[in-house]
Amino acid sequence: MRAAVVPLALIGLTALAGVVLGRVYAGELLTWLVAGAAAGSVLVSVAARRLPSWLVAPVSVAAMAGWTLWSLRLAAAHADLPGGLLEVSADAARNGIPRLLTAMIPVEPSPDTVLVPVVAAWLAGLAGAEVALRTGRVLLGYLPAAGLYAAALYVVGPNAEPAIGATLAFVAVAAVGLAASTGAAPAGGDPVAGLAPGVRAAVRLRLTATAALGVALVIGLIALLGPVIAGQVDGRPVDPRRYVEPPQVETLDENPLIRISGWALHPEQKLLDVSTVRDGTPTGGGSPSAAGTAPGDGTDDPAQANDTGRSIRIRLAVLSDYDGVTWRVGATYRNAGRILPATAPARDSTVETVRQQITVAELSGGLLPAVATPREVSGARVAYDPETGTLIRPEGLTPGLRYTVTSARERPDVNLLATANVPAGEEVARVLRVADGAPDPLRRLATQLAEENGAPYARATAIEQFLAEHYRVVADAPSGHAYPNLGFFLFGPRNGGGQEGTSEQFAAAFAVLGRLSGLPTRVVVGFESSGQGPVRAGDAYAWPEVLFDGLGWVAFDPLPRPDNEPRPVEEDFRPTPDDPPPSEAPAPTVEPTASPEPVAAPDGPDGRGVSTPVLVAGGSGGLLLVVGALLLTLLAMRRSLTRARLGRGDPGERIAGAWREVTDALRLAGRPVGDDLAATEVADQARQALLDARSRQSGGSVPGVDDLAALLNQVAFAPDAATAAQADRAGAAATTYVDGLRAARPWWRRLLWSIHPGPLRRR
Repeated sequence: MRAAVVPLALIGLTALAGVVLGRVYAGELLTWLVAGAAAGSVLVSVAARRLPSWLVAPVSVAAMAGWTLWSLRLAAAHADLPGGLLEVSADAARNGIPRLLTAMIPVEPSPDTVLVPVVAAWLAGLAGAEVALRTGRVLLGYLPAAGLYAAALYVVGPNAEPAIGATLAFVAVAAVGLAASTGAAPAGGDPVAGLAPGVRAAVRLRLTATAALGVALVIGLIALLGPVIAGQVDGRPVDPRRYVEPPQVETLDENPLIRISGWALHPEQKLLDVSTVRDGTPTGGGSPSAAGTAPGDGTDDPAQANDTGRSIRIRLAVLSDYDGVTWRVGATYRNAGRILPATAPARDSTVETVRQQITVAELSGGLLPAVATPREVSGARVAYDPETGTLIRPEGLTPGLRYTVTSARERPDVNLLATANVPAGEEVARVLRVADGAPDPLRRLATQLAEENGAPYARATAIEQFLAEHYRVVADAPSGHAYPNLGFFLFGPRNGGGQEGTSEQFAAAFAVLGRLSGLPTRVVVGFESSGQGPVRAGDAYAWPEVLFDGLGWVAFDPLPRPDNEPRPVEEDFRPTPDDPPPSEAPAPTVEPTASPEPVAAPDGPDGRGVSTPVLVAGGSGGLLLVVGALLLTLLAMRRSLTRARLGRGDPGERIAGAWREVTDALRLAGRPVGDDLAATEVADQARQALLDARSRQSGGSVPGVDDLAALLNQVAFAPDAATAAQADRAGAAATTYVDGLRAARPWWRRLLWSIHPGPLRRR
């Protein structure tokens, strides 16, 4: 029984690493696979203990290969991944480590996310068993398991609660193994009993001294490292995921909006085949009316897709970032398994489940179409961005790829839209940001549309109606949604290609006008489909969405209605004339009145007007007055700045202000200091600058800039330690130094010193 304790302890220690790592995995499959690898590796070493040591490793590695292949096959079946075992294993071997560190939490147990933990657990068990069982060094044999446990904690990082229970179990199992190995000493009692008395005493003394030294060393380490380790208990662990770059996408996938115009020119191109099934009835917190049609979403009704032929919107990408030139997805994709992270639906919306089987035809790129918001994807390996709900296939789309996606389709309560507010603050700053350089006509149009519409929904509806009533959809409009493109689309001449575009310009213009009027907006690119059958390039279009409190993202449709002749834009931009006041002038006579006599300009005293000397003197005097006023203003501002720096704020701010006086003086003296220098180095340069200036004059001592530098360092590293007396001393030192440096300058530079505008414009 005692001989079995150490192998069991090694199995337990290695399996506990799987328990820790399994906290960020979905389900318990990984934990069982790691535990199996731990048991297999140790038991192979136990069974082969009579074999030569050089033969155990090949036997154990062969057994590891079998267990690993079985684990990969089980994980592939669990994740419902297509492809044979050899293909899946090769892909997992190539991408195991990066996918493990970029996978979305909770991690789906798939071949590429279980390969590394299973192999690491087997190798740790093999190394620990060989050291502990073959050589008898149990504590040294614990090192591989301890290293694996530490690696599991590091990989988990801040993505799970502290593993207190597992760590205590690890220590307890290790202690039991050590106790059992210590109790297995050979029979015979005292190991030094057969030695001579003198030798026996020396050996016992050496053992006692060694034990005492070991105990003292352990106590010292505890006293030294204990507070440091205890201080890290409440710290946030490092997340190794930040060192690994998530899957990236190509330009067309980062901005699929530019593909709209190309698809519009080839409307018959088959991109997808779709089969839609509605599962169950709507469920959620909204009222029953929420199952109705949302504004701007009148044809997007998945609940009716199978029985009434009404269309359903399939999203390709959600674009939230706009820099004035391009709309981008701006997503951070994480490798995901079949089950995607669930997000709480909007408070006043209902949720219905929509399941689609999609087969890729000629759609290229990496973006994976799906109804919003995807919850489960099978048949394809995906990466997912939870913030936008955008899916990609890192390997890219291929013709014939078939996958099934289950989505939680949210529908807002339309009765609450009219009174709903829009969120604000840092959380939605991304979808409220207006890039620099927005043209003034664009801003004026947004202001004009928002003037008579105070409520957010009314503003959004006004923008939607304006675009739908004034502009025309044409399939051959060039792509582009930068500020100049939108300006030409909105205000360009109708007979020169302006005021017409594809859904790209309509959606982008709505989103920009919405943000200019305070609405959080984004652009969505996707397809409008009946839910059954082929999806063609002509079904692709873009639409804008607005975020409302409690209702989530609501789609709008600024495209003009069929057979709607657009109204000229000028009608809505021409200012309404005010009613003129009633005229009191008499009616004009038939006969024209005589022209009035010209009025002569007033003359001067001599009848010749103002003389030239008077004009020159007046102009010169006015110019001198302006220059004098400017110089006095600069002098007053400079003195006010100095008083504010040396006399206002807490002692730390006053010391910093005194330091700024010194550095400004150095700049005025032509000896600027770099931002990369320490305070003491600046003080050395300041002392040298004053000595150099005085070398041309009478010499003298240098004021205490070193003391000022020391006070500045004190403020930097101990902000609350400065006192008012120290601040006064710093101000006096700065004043003395500045006066000394100024006095050493030529007379004309001293005159310009106090009115130089440089210190006023520096931060």
